[in-house]
Amino acid sequence: MGTRKSQDETPTVYVGMSADLIHHGHINILEEARKLGKVVVGLLTDEAIASYKRVPLLRYEHREIIIRNIVGVEKVIPQKTLDYVENLRKIKPDYVVHGSDWRTGVQKETRARVIETLQEWGGELVEPEYTPGISSTELLSYAVEQGITPGQRLSRLRRLLEVKPMVRVLEVHNGLTGLIAEKTKIKKQGKDLEFDAMWESSLTDSTSKGKPDTAVVDVSSRLQTIEQILEVTTKPLIVDGDSGGLTEHFIFTVRSAERLGVSALIIEDKIGPKRNSLFGTDVAQLQDSIENFAEKITAGKKAQVSDDFMIIARIESLILKQGVKDALRRAKAYIEAGADGIMIHSKEKTPDEIFDFCKQYQKFKTKVPLVVVPSTYSQVTEDELQNAGIQMVIYANQMLRSAYPAMVKTAETILKNGRAKEADKYCLSIKDILTLIPYGDAE
Repeated sequence: MGTRKSQDETPTVYVGMSADLIHHGHINILEEARKLGKVVVGLLTDEAIASYKRVPLLRYEHREIIIRNIVGVEKVIPQKTLDYVENLRKIKPDYVVHGSDWRTGVQKETRARVIETLQEWGGELVEPEYTPGISSTELLSYAVEQGITPGQRLSRLRRLLEVKPMVRVLEVHNGLTGLIAEKTKIKKQGKDLEFDAMWESSLTDSTSKGKPDTAVVDVSSRLQTIEQILEVTTKPLIVDGDSGGLTEHFIFTVRSAERLGVSALIIEDKIGPKRNSLFGTDVAQLQDSIENFAEKITAGKKAQVSDDFMIIARIESLILKQGVKDALRRAKAYIEAGADGIMIHSKEKTPDEIFDFCKQYQKFKTKVPLVVVPSTYSQVTEDELQNAGIQMVIYANQMLRSAYPAMVKTAETILKNGRAKEADKYCLSIKDILTLIPYGDAE
């Protein structure tokens, strides 16, 4: 067991915080800590914050500058996890100061570990009363709801890939589904779980308009849908760019998407008439040459204005039965051409060939984030994908696929009963639909 400092030494006081938005509650905690000795702030890293809630608005280095310049803070060190123990054993503080709000709820276990660890050298936990009427989470929610500029949104996807082990993306095809992706959140094992980004798919965009996924919905129409989604959301948007078209056309698509605030375009290495990949070899589909597709990637990268915009190469080798070796050869060439990510696609009912690709991919000297769309092998878990080295999972069509049967059921129920009452159980209430959209006036 360690020993406490002698009486002539200034006590050390440890305060852990995320400090994404500073408010008077934070200042109160730091003032109470100052009364006890020299203050060391354990500032949660971006990765630590992202492990249990939304990625912080401010990067660690920016938050560190703010905290370091608050009067009375002697030192700022990174706290790499929600758990205090590693830092506490490193500096052996005389006191830990934290608001009384963590005595109950999800932080109760963390508090218990702090008390247990402090006992190793006779340290003490001091808990000032939690400042009422203020919440960092509520302040952040308010800040997010005020909207976001295209430039701010554009950079978010790269940030997510930097700090989160797995980026979770949900398909959207209009403003309403965008709001669902934006707002849906659950609590699981003390952590807030939500979707990190949105996917605008050519399949679901076309289907929602009652048209086939054969590029009959042109780029201009797709861009209108994208604008509608961006108008009511703040999360990053990834757009399905199909094959990207001719290289000279792809350049303009890149510029248009980037200008709107789209974070990434995913383009597939196919040529010829548009056919959905999930048809596989049941319909005629041609894969582009490695050289041509690499040139398209390079041209797109040269056309973009900011370093934040991403072009992700979607490899169709497994879809077209060309094998893992061909997919790996293409991945290496596309990375050399400037691709910011690799999407490896499969229509098999198990993820075996995806995992085989991932195992070989990990041997690459130069790697970029791996992306998958587990539509046909939906039994695979995010943990399994992450363990295979995949950094982004796109749930690419579930929103539209779930909406259609629900609407058909409602329509059939009305026909069957000659009235709408029996269909009410399948429907959102009138009150909820009127208040669903913020600031909307009831007609």
